[in-house]
Amino acid sequence: MTIDYATGERLLEAYGQAWASFDGDAWVALFTEDAAYHGDPFSAPLVGDLALRRFLVESAETQEQVEFTVERHWVSGDTVLAAFHAGYIQRATRAPVRFAGFMTLDVAPDGRIARLHEWWMARPSSTPGPEGDR
Repeated sequence: MTIDYATGERLLEAYGQAWASFDGDAWVALFTEDAAYHGDPFSAPLVGDLALRRFLVESAETQEQVEFTVERHWVSGDTVLAAFHAGYIQRATRAPVRFAGFMTLDVAPDGRIARLHEWWMARPSSTPGPEGDR
């Protein structure tokens, strides 16, 4: 499947909206049932609806005021590549967390994400507490 630039943009906007609102149904609907979410290149991916929903629920417990902005994106065949920056406030410490990164989304023929890889770097915070717990 080949997707176009506008379709890639809509998918990224939906990703940011689902994360910021912690809408589990919208979040899971973005991914195929057996999708793999690689949020850490050194750990096993999250795989499937239940793992993805649990990830969002755990994020909602620790994050608020989420902001996700795509700086630029590209589309090649069935892959969307995006440079982004994001941030949130940690619920426990009220510390702001800011980070910038890059993601690739492999899109299935039905338009949902089959595989997502993220690489990001957090800006150090002057407030004590865990950083980059996304």
